[in-house]
Amino acid sequence: MKRLLCCLLAVAVAAPMAQVLAQAWPAKPVTLVVPFPPGGSSDQVARALGQKLNVALGQSFIIENKAGATGTIGATAVKRAAPDGYTWFVTSLGPLVIVPHLMKDLQYDPLKDLDPITIAVQAPNVLVVPASSPHKTLADVIGYEKANPGKMSFASSGNGSSDHLSAELFWQQTGTRGLHVPYKGGGPAITDLLGGQTDASFQNINAVIQHIRGGKLRAIAITSAKRSPLLPEVPTLAEAGVHNVEVYSWQAVLAPMGVPADVKNKMHAALVAALNSPDIKQQFADLGFEIVANTPAQFAAYQAQEYARWKKVIETGKITAE
Repeated sequence: MKRLLCCLLAVAVAAPMAQVLAQAWPAKPVTLVVPFPPGGSSDQVARALGQKLNVALGQSFIIENKAGATGTIGATAVKRAAPDGYTWFVTSLGPLVIVPHLMKDLQYDPLKDLDPITIAVQAPNVLVVPASSPHKTLADVIGYEKANPGKMSFASSGNGSSDHLSAELFWQQTGTRGLHVPYKGGGPAITDLLGGQTDASFQNINAVIQHIRGGKLRAIAITSAKRSPLLPEVPTLAEAGVHNVEVYSWQAVLAPMGVPADVKNKMHAALVAALNSPDIKQQFADLGFEIVANTPAQFAAYQAQEYARWKKVIETGKITAE
């Protein structure tokens, strides 16, 4: 009986102590790991959110860029971090749903080692051609590709990138084939597209919106479910007759598996509040991003769906990382 009373007392003391610890979080600086170099979309999202979290949670949020190996170095570092709420992961979809199908011997499992918190923002891709291109509609592009299989060149930021896979999915759904031209990053791909060295590209809207508005690139169609307010005159692929090519690039926040539920809930609430603040909404809208701010359960379901989808596209297209 005495032993039972001791055990009950220990539980009674431990429960409120655990709650106090969770409520005290964060008690020291917090790290947001970005698996890419400074300046990219994931880095922009992390820095904007970090500033809001600094104020909302009363602690410093430090951005740590752990770039390399298509985002897998950063992902592995987060997996190995202590699940204490002081390391979080801000990343694009690549390391979570694309790279695992392209690279062998990954040191992490994106569906088991990383805990989804929220998808922060998403942005569609836009099929663009140089302003001098003879192609003015999606029908023009499809007609040319069917008459000239493998001749129309599509620039991308690299093998397995969102822009590459958008093109692959487009070809699979239309029964056409273009010529994939991979570059080492989106910048060089867009430069050659502007110069007419390549014929087309599925680029993220925020990467090409200024060139479209400046008349240097022509937007043919957009990969979103509905027209973008940034390009209201540009039809969706579905409107133009090509279905099941709805594609978004997205940036999300995750944690190492095992972070206490109370800490995750507190972080999720702070992130959603930050994403829905008027200044952040406007800042991201100007960059071409749509706010998502979904729940962990919604994020997990969407990640599983995206994981299966890109696996199929990669296997069907026999795509490799090289």
